Amino acid sequence: MKKMRVLSQFFKVFFLVLFVTGCSSTNVERVDADTRTDLSGFWNDTDVRIVSNSLIEQLTEARWYSNYIKENGKKPVVIVGTFRNKSDEHIDTTIISKKLEISLINTGKVITVASADARKEIRDERDDQLVNASLDTAKNIGNETGADFILQGDVKTIVDSDGRTTTRTYFISAELVNIETNEKIWLGENSSIKKIIKRAGARL
Repeated sequence: MKKMRVLSQFFKVFFLVLFVTGCSSTNVERVDADTRTDLSGFWNDTDVRIVSNSLIEQLTEARWYSNYIKENGKKPVVIVGTFRNKSDEHIDTTIISKKLEISLINTGKVITVASADARKEIRDERDDQLVNASLDTAKNIGNETGADFILQGDVKTIVDSDGRTTTRTYFISAELVNIETNEKIWLGENSSIKKIIKRAGARL
């Protein structure tokens, strides 16, 4: 009888462990990359796409662009610089810069040149070619295309909270600066990313 009780307890514990393990298993669902997802209410990939497309459309449709084409007869050369994170959360702004660069190139309206970090790597490669590559394939130094303008910006947030409800509004500003004169040629902003996050109360 004692053995039966021990076996009974053993099986109860065994099936309990199986149940808990089954409940805590990881479930992964693949979705389309363009699917809008908001799990935490914080900055995400959907926000990056919305902001980058909006800012680049503003940039290339603004008056400065048609004026530049009329006065110079060629596409402007733009470099995408740094976007500073001045928000209250961790945001990898290099993703914003790269997405802006992709959107800018895809318009076909400007010429985009490599960033400072990328230029250093390219210059090292050219220096190496001068020593190790054949004369007819080595690339010459001093033929880089200089940028006319640099695109820079900031990411800021306004947070309003009342109990378990929080509103997060993102302000992404951008400015196009003439590299030779430091003149601000264009200013743009996207403040359409606004989220209301409602947290569930604790259950007893």
